[in-house]
Amino acid sequence: MSTEIWPQPVLDLLATGGDRPVFCDGDRTVTAAQMSELVCRIAAGMRAAGAGPGVGVALRLGVTAEAFAAIIAAFAVGARVSGIRPDLTPAHLAHQLDDNPLLVDDAHVAQLATTAHPGTTLVAAGRPGDVARITWTSGSTGSPKGCAQTYASLSAAWVPYPDRWPPAIADLAPRLQRYLVFGSLSSQVMLEYAVLALTAGGTLIADHSPGFPGMINRHRATASVITVGKLHQLVQDQRTAPTDLISLRALLVSGSPLAPGRLAEALDVLGPVIYHGYGQTETGMITMVTPAEMLAAPTALASVGRPPAVTELSIRDADGRPATEGELFVRTPAQAAAYWNDPVETADVFVDGWVRTRDLARLDDDGYLHLLGRVRDVIIVHANLVYAGPIERVLAADPTIAEAYVVGLPDDVTGEAVHAYVVPAAGHTPDAARLRTLVTETLGAPSAPQTIQSIDRVPVAASGKPDKRALTHMTIR
Repeated sequence: MSTEIWPQPVLDLLATGGDRPVFCDGDRTVTAAQMSELVCRIAAGMRAAGAGPGVGVALRLGVTAEAFAAIIAAFAVGARVSGIRPDLTPAHLAHQLDDNPLLVDDAHVAQLATTAHPGTTLVAAGRPGDVARITWTSGSTGSPKGCAQTYASLSAAWVPYPDRWPPAIADLAPRLQRYLVFGSLSSQVMLEYAVLALTAGGTLIADHSPGFPGMINRHRATASVITVGKLHQLVQDQRTAPTDLISLRALLVSGSPLAPGRLAEALDVLGPVIYHGYGQTETGMITMVTPAEMLAAPTALASVGRPPAVTELSIRDADGRPATEGELFVRTPAQAAAYWNDPVETADVFVDGWVRTRDLARLDDDGYLHLLGRVRDVIIVHANLVYAGPIERVLAADPTIAEAYVVGLPDDVTGEAVHAYVVPAAGHTPDAARLRTLVTETLGAPSAPQTIQSIDRVPVAASGKPDKRALTHMTIR
């Protein structure tokens, strides 16, 4: 196995790619040689600004050739790289910048791109034990958690090495010839498949007005990442007003769980283009199932796929003993090592070289993984993890509310949606719109309840604890 330090495989691919197109943005096409030049210039500019091994670089970028070059350049100089989402609350932004990293936005990248080319070959400078990337969670727990991956971890990943590709990825990779990139290239999923596409000989296609199926047709795209909610919408649109999606060869479904019935419907309407997988920020991809597998076997259709050979799965009961059904633990060479500056949470999740997923699962006789539920009280909204507890605390602290309870339910637009139930304080009538704004300002938009329903009292289970399962039957639809 290669001992190259990330992102050396990408630097080499660009440096030797010549006139091959690697990034298209409207009428602009950037070749591998031109992208390599951009990466070298931006890396030189970052070094002049003080970036290097052990130095934090925060990237708040759109979807441009310069943005992609800046991400690769930040890794190339060996920095500790964080992607900054554009919709952060001021408190969350301050939290992510509290180590005083260099903040790079699109305007700054444009300046860095004018740096004189150093005239030397760019070699990855990351140190194996240094943190290479911090991927921040949504902050729905009150403060964002930063999943920290080392350069050794990123260098062990299979993405830029065809000889390491798991079978499902080897099946997927040739379909990424025109891979749509949108939202943020700093996204862990978007960047991972962008590098996979380039390694497979594909081109990154920028779209600044994302929306299915329009952007597929505009760009003759062959592949894209899609959330569960967007997939539901696309299937519905194709049933009512079909659009020619002849170029499409792969949709990579991410975020919320996808029910087998919905998955079967998507395959029926869109054809054999759905790749269904399961992963976490802490681990990267854990499993994947191909369209051919799902069409061939109902067992595969009801699963989230099989793991790569390098990924170990362990299912354990509440006492940590091996079990047929229980909490899933994962171990993979490319996993995160810790939560940044959070030793308590790190000790709870990163256990003896394993990552606790906090998801309940079982493996069938063919090696397919089936998800059964969650240990943690979490809701996945537009692929963002949203925790019920912090929302309940924000609502319960309001003087008009005596008690607050939050649950998640499937939603065709967002994948899952937050629903809140409140017991009003004596003499008060809660204002749902004001409370929704309060949650948004405190925890961010993904945490805002879709409905806030007043109830006289919360149902109680036999254990004497609030029965959230009973609450779900009270949700206004």
